[in-house]
Amino acid sequence: MEKFRTEQTQALLEEAGKSRTPAVKFKSPKEGKINSELFGKTLNQLIESEEFIYTSRPSHVLNEEDAQRFCSKIIDVRKNLDDMLADFGVIEREDQEDEIKKLSENFLIITTKSNFKKALTKLGVDAQHIIVAGVPLQAEDMKLINPKIPDAALKSVGKKIEHVKNDIKRKTEQFNPSEILVVVEMDKTGEVLGKRAHEIYGARAITIENLKDVTAEEFRAKLSQ
Repeated sequence: MEKFRTEQTQALLEEAGKSRTPAVKFKSPKEGKINSELFGKTLNQLIESEEFIYTSRPSHVLNEEDAQRFCSKIIDVRKNLDDMLADFGVIEREDQEDEIKKLSENFLIITTKSNFKKALTKLGVDAQHIIVAGVPLQAEDMKLINPKIPDAALKSVGKKIEHVKNDIKRKTEQFNPSEILVVVEMDKTGEVLGKRAHEIYGARAITIENLKDVTAEEFRAKLSQ
């Protein structure tokens, strides 16, 4: 049974590879290396998608929630197929910055510094989808970053936090992101922000050693994880 499903999935892969926009012309394959890890991941994604065929019997009609889940898996498969075909020169690899711009439309990104925002926009992230926190999301977290901060200063920090949370709420309502990301460098401020954002918003943290040095390809890979 498992062998049959794998063969069926491989056939689906071949068909999905043919379903690109007619304007895209396939080139003759050149020598390249199979990304076996990505290929296996894609097979698994299609096998997972196959479950919707069985659970939606006999009509195969999906409600909105299931349709979103199903299509999300198929979109991931399509992107993976494009990546593997590009490895063999069959199609042109999409410009990394353009792809980051498209991917970033699905996220709301929180970071800690204005220069980090500049680095992200240079990579292709839409600036409207970036919030510079500058402060942690709870006043008491300032004690973790700066244990010597006087209690009186925490009041002004509290007002800034309120503004940041209002921005997050407003942009979440405006863009309806599929996920909130915290993109920071490896420091205490980033660590504290990432943990609190995960607690409050279920955010995923992406920690980078030096944001200024990260390449578009490296960042795209992190967004796609």
